[in-house]
Amino acid sequence: MQYYEIVTLKTVIFGAGKAAPGIQAFLEAPEAKGKLFGAWYSDIGDLNEVYLLRGFETEQDMLAERKRARLSENPFNCVELLLDLTFDSYIPLDFMPPIETGEFGPVYEIRTYHTTLNGLAPTIEKWRDAVPKRTEYSKLTMAMYSIDGGSRFTQIWPYSSTNERAEVRAKTVAEGVWPPKGGPDFLTPNMTSTVAMPLPFSPLK
Repeated sequence: MQYYEIVTLKTVIFGAGKAAPGIQAFLEAPEAKGKLFGAWYSDIGDLNEVYLLRGFETEQDMLAERKRARLSENPFNCVELLLDLTFDSYIPLDFMPPIETGEFGPVYEIRTYHTTLNGLAPTIEKWRDAVPKRTEYSKLTMAMYSIDGGSRFTQIWPYSSTNERAEVRAKTVAEGVWPPKGGPDFLTPNMTSTVAMPLPFSPLK
């Protein structure tokens, strides 16, 4: 995939589960473009949110899907449950392999860093050096950078549990594997992390 997108659907309280069937139907409509990789609901972080990770071969297809949702009278077939809807576009880091779907969770951490204005390219190079060793400890679903909005860098990490996440992170720090050496030099304090769980129709489980 040349382009990825994260759609964030802010729902009413307890709305994620109720919205899931409509979201699935919207994504599977005959006119839909792109490929769904992940569909999650937030468990730790900003609550009552749904995250959709989709891939597109062309920018035109990505924009067509965005237009379909924006102009719909019932976006994602759950407008009565929606409070807000945002779209973020990404390009994968050039050394990242295609996303592999399957059962790697069920805990997924979606982690976003904001880089300094001239820090994205150096950050990518730091990650290029460090990711191969880091992924010996746990899988990395995708790392990608934003092509709209502010300068952002988003990673998605699956774990079997929050305990495994804590153990892996502690071990990689203790052994000097992570974070990438010099990598934080190009980041701002504006960082977010959400722990999310897959919805029933998510290809990433």
